[in-house]
Amino acid sequence: MEPTGTIVFATVGVTNFGFDVFSAAVPPPSTEAAGEDAERRHTDGVSVNFNAQFVDDGGEEVAFVSERGGAAGLFRCRARAERAEPLPTVEGSLFHDRPTVRGGRLYFVSAHEQPPAPFRSWAAVYATEIGSKETVRVSPPGVVDMSPAVSVSGELVAVASYGDRPWAFDFRVLETEVAVFRAADPARRVVVAERGGWPTWHGEGTLFFHRVAEDGWWSVFRVDVSPETLEPTGGERRVTPPGLHCFTPAAVGRGGGGRWIAVATRRKGRAQRHVELFDLETESFSPLTERLNPELHHYNPFFSPSGDRVGYHRFRGAGAPGDSVVPYLQPVRSPVSSLRMLRVYGTFPSFSPDAAHLAMNGDFFKTPGVTILRSDGAKRWVLTREPNLFYTSWSPAESGVIFTSMGPIFETTKATVRIARLEFDAGELTTDRGEVAATLKVLTRPEAGNDAFPAVSPCGKWVVFRSGRSGHKNLYIVDAAHGEDVAAGEGTIRRLTDGEWIDTMPSWSPDGSLIAFSSNRHDPTNAAVFSIYLVRPDGSGLRRVHVAGPAGSAAADMERINHVCFSPDSRWLLFTANFGGVMAEPISAPNQFQPYGDLYVCRLDGSGLVRLTCNAYENGTPAWGPASSAAAGLESLSLDPAAGDESLGEFDEPLWLTCDV
Repeated sequence: MEPTGTIVFATVGVTNFGFDVFSAAVPPPSTEAAGEDAERRHTDGVSVNFNAQFVDDGGEEVAFVSERGGAAGLFRCRARAERAEPLPTVEGSLFHDRPTVRGGRLYFVSAHEQPPAPFRSWAAVYATEIGSKETVRVSPPGVVDMSPAVSVSGELVAVASYGDRPWAFDFRVLETEVAVFRAADPARRVVVAERGGWPTWHGEGTLFFHRVAEDGWWSVFRVDVSPETLEPTGGERRVTPPGLHCFTPAAVGRGGGGRWIAVATRRKGRAQRHVELFDLETESFSPLTERLNPELHHYNPFFSPSGDRVGYHRFRGAGAPGDSVVPYLQPVRSPVSSLRMLRVYGTFPSFSPDAAHLAMNGDFFKTPGVTILRSDGAKRWVLTREPNLFYTSWSPAESGVIFTSMGPIFETTKATVRIARLEFDAGELTTDRGEVAATLKVLTRPEAGNDAFPAVSPCGKWVVFRSGRSGHKNLYIVDAAHGEDVAAGEGTIRRLTDGEWIDTMPSWSPDGSLIAFSSNRHDPTNAAVFSIYLVRPDGSGLRRVHVAGPAGSAAADMERINHVCFSPDSRWLLFTANFGGVMAEPISAPNQFQPYGDLYVCRLDGSGLVRLTCNAYENGTPAWGPASSAAAGLESLSLDPAAGDESLGEFDEPLWLTCDV
């Protein structure tokens, strides 16, 4: 039996990106002479569009990645065209990246082939003959390749390669090497730089690439290679100076490559990422996108073959043609036909007893309170704007009761975080969009410490939660109506787990027989490893669910599993995990706290593992409802900036990328 139902989950940032692909002339005109055609838009404003390359010599048509259709697919579009066209790729793949068209072939990254063991990225380079639509794997078996660059002749390919190594859990500075090979002989590859990523061809004999220099600045380096042997003809040379970050370089492939390269930069005193031109002769920078859109981030430049235009992607801009609002629910392509998947704008969603509604929090740091959304996305109600609320657990037995955590998230055992009960009239969820009055009742004592992540029993009488009241984060069960008001003779609380480790994020099975949670009790000194554990509500039958590997295996000791919950029939577990590694170079995208978090399902014994999401984002906080919980089509209710909602274009640069080097 395959798992069935509807899964809703959150993805960090992507719903706000609003990216389109643009280009500007090289060299850039002065600000006064720029005019309306200084910047061309090459994509159609549908969904999120990024990581493009020019298809034609004239700098009009681009091949690019788009999230339309519920997964990262490949498309082509001409400047000012009304609609993009799909490119032939791998049917069923949930992830595509970095397309390049050369000589009738489409090169790209895909992640449709599962590696033989966990903790390895699925990313590899493929090539598709556009005419016949025949696809071949270019990366050797077992080798992880990203960021392919194809020379203008189509004869040479360079990649950022992780090789056949298991993932070392690096992502801020991904430890890749730059390898080159002939398109006609991809098995014979030469490593031309032991550390580096995002290669780009400058003519047919020079590569530029980025890496973090010894002084801590992201910088662009150069290596010359022999077109005959592909071996380096000299040592690596640093091109861009210290004092600013330079990454994701682009060079002109035709002829000798010209005098310019384009780089994305981060400078001291400037919050935005901008594309600049670097003159290889004078070793000086010229601003490009800062003249056009000084307050917007610009990502991942690329040159036209002639070198007279530089492309990039950015937020399309408020009021620009195309998608201009963020929907509360977005369909996401599912690899399991019996599972429907929806990306929710919010965090920690939970289903109402009849699955007709969803409760959720907003962004961790920006949007306070609890919101209720109809499960088809058609209506929304604000339940409370109380700050510092996180997590929701809708009582299966009471349609007007939701449990939450009250206090700061991601804090120590001593922080004051309490379990709270929100009560409201569920009958008001038939009104138009607005607010529903709710009362907030605190269930745990403020002096108890960090109480968080409540989960309600199917009967609605008990709440299991994580508490740091003993000095360690363990699980407790409390009266769902009265809390731990023992003095009044009404409440009761009991300890479920006990130990000098972390037990957290519990979930009660719908049949009431088990509680699942994440814990590092198998390695208490390591706060970065978590596995799934199951226990009966009376504390008996504690056992670990081995997912990545059997007990005692190296893979079992590397699991980082969180946000576990049960399927509606209590036979499957849904969770986020780090099994799939990193799919793309994180420096090339906006902030992702963990760009390796994906959703998986498995049976209660750890068998039947299936990866549900495959992208370069952090996916998490899932909830699992019945198959009938959402209509076949979603309504168009979207964020309303006038009501205080966030709008498109609100996202962060990587928080770990600073200029305090």
